[in-house]
Amino acid sequence: MMLNEGEDGAILSSSEHKINARLGPEASAVEGKNAFFWSREHKLGISTEYLLPLYKAAKHRFMDAYATCKRHSSFSLKNENAASIHVFSEIEVEVMKHSKALLLLSSDFGTAWNARKFILSKRDDFPITDELLLSTLVLSFAPKSESAWNYRRWVIKRIAGRCPTLEVILEKESDLVRKIAEKSKMNYRAWNHRCWLISYMTKEQALHELNINKHWAALNVSDNSCFHYRRKLMLSMLGDVSDGKIVVTCIDKLESLQQLWKDELEWNERLIRRYIGREALWLHRRFLSVFWVKHFGADQHGISRLANEKGDKDEHLSIFIDNEIGFLRDCLSLPDSIFEDVQSQAIHSAAYLLWLNREILSPSSINFNEKLGVGDLRTLLNKLCPEKIRVWDCLLCNHHSL
Repeated sequence: MMLNEGEDGAILSSSEHKINARLGPEASAVEGKNAFFWSREHKLGISTEYLLPLYKAAKHRFMDAYATCKRHSSFSLKNENAASIHVFSEIEVEVMKHSKALLLLSSDFGTAWNARKFILSKRDDFPITDELLLSTLVLSFAPKSESAWNYRRWVIKRIAGRCPTLEVILEKESDLVRKIAEKSKMNYRAWNHRCWLISYMTKEQALHELNINKHWAALNVSDNSCFHYRRKLMLSMLGDVSDGKIVVTCIDKLESLQQLWKDELEWNERLIRRYIGREALWLHRRFLSVFWVKHFGADQHGISRLANEKGDKDEHLSIFIDNEIGFLRDCLSLPDSIFEDVQSQAIHSAAYLLWLNREILSPSSINFNEKLGVGDLRTLLNKLCPEKIRVWDCLLCNHHSL
């Protein structure tokens, strides 16, 4: 595709003329027409017709510089004098310059990223901001580049523990992921990077992240990676867990954690009722439910000081189940509709019910058919999703209470 049409064609700079010459006579012949570069408002466009020759030229220059760098690196270790160090410094500049150009053309060229690591790993005073800006630039046009995300994590690891502005950097990293996620939906690599950042956060920072992420999650209810991030944040605030129980030093901390889980459960229920048929919301509820029962005794009216007594546990579990049954009854009793979302809501509700009985209640004597009041569950599932009739029959046979 040529870029010399219309009024948007930019004037070739002297550096662009030099590139044209390297690309060959064909490029030089059309340089006056600006056939392959476009520059405007801090943005650069390159014609796809000349992208491959440009990539080959950049790769050739980089590989030559990198090979020279490694030879001089081995030599300078044996002869550490001022002259050799000066020469090596010039070679470093060449490698960094050509690796940057190459990465802008091929974001997943691993050797170029590794070359930058090789040079910077020997310096404690390398320009942190410049390296983060480079990976940000690469991610702006290749938001799912695993190599760029890995390099970003390498830079943060290098500065962790000795950087006074690490908290500020973490906030900017989280904001970067949010912006990229808005433009690149279902970007697992971006959210995985955000989850990795949690290990450097304090509990106060994790709670702040959970709160500011809530609005975004409510507007992107189908993005499971976003809710996975929320689960990671919540787990980071649990602290020590021993034998399946949270180890806390004071009752106030346990109360705040319980309130956090209760608020998330109620918020999740509101989203499920508002945005029907979203599987990510139901998967998030499974996580919330199993931790609620295991760690907080399903006590929804405050913490019981006698939580170890079997009677209290059964009572709290009964309250939790009754609330879930009422919620599932509403989800399963949706009016008949040809819309796929309505049918999906009922299917996800039934699947959650089967999971609840297996993971939390089994063995159980609760008769869900009676409590739900929606008729026979097997008949309902076979009506909603007849193509999975054998799956439903297999699952239901393993749940005698249904």
